[in-house]
Amino acid sequence: MSQFKVNSHGDNKKFVSTDSFQKMNQLLKSLKQSKGHFVIIVGTPGTGKSTNIYHSINNLDLNVYDAFLFLDDAGVSNSKVFQVFWDTLGKDMGTRNHDEIYQKASEYDFVLFADKFSDSQHIKKDKVGMGLWTENRGFSTFPFYFRILWEYLNRRTELKKVNIVTQAAWILKVRGIRYDILTDFSFISRTLMFFLKQFFEVVRISYSEEEIMKIVKIHFPALEEEEIKYYIKKCGRRPRFIFESISHNEKNR
Repeated sequence: MSQFKVNSHGDNKKFVSTDSFQKMNQLLKSLKQSKGHFVIIVGTPGTGKSTNIYHSINNLDLNVYDAFLFLDDAGVSNSKVFQVFWDTLGKDMGTRNHDEIYQKASEYDFVLFADKFSDSQHIKKDKVGMGLWTENRGFSTFPFYFRILWEYLNRRTELKKVNIVTQAAWILKVRGIRYDILTDFSFISRTLMFFLKQFFEVVRISYSEEEIMKIVKIHFPALEEEEIKYYIKKCGRRPRFIFESISHNEKNR
């Protein structure tokens, strides 16, 4: 597991406030006073979706249910994932049926689906999370996500009393490089984002050149500006990948 991957607000020791964070933070702040929101946080892998989410939770002192999911392997069926999803929520919340799950969820400022849900293999090595399952099965996960959308549309009455925040990534590997279908493929990504925005509130985590420079500098203050620009060119504006590349080079010196 990367030392730079954030899985809870306790992992956030250094942080730079950016335009993306301010937009997301303002939206999450509003969830303390209102219900019925479904917020999707998107961003290219390595941009720090979890970093931003958990910093906001800590900053605003939000009452959040941080959902988790443990799948037996990355090849389980869509129907099995759907079953494990509801069974896990029910057991952890101490509820007996879907109606009680929605009732319990309404007691929180919001229910969060982040790294403990998508990358739970970092918590239990013999299990996999939603992200690895999606990455492994690719486009064959469509039925699961349409089933979630169908649940969303059929439960609009109950969802008016619940807030949901989820970080979303639809990972596809091309020649060993991980891409997010929601953000990294121009036409397809724009089409999917347009579709999502018809139903949900969507915030994209991204950074300007100045912002990414500040983010790298606060973690590696000894680096010169030209060195930082080299890593940005190499890794893109993806803090986690930049940090890992810098650390790798420092260890090999």
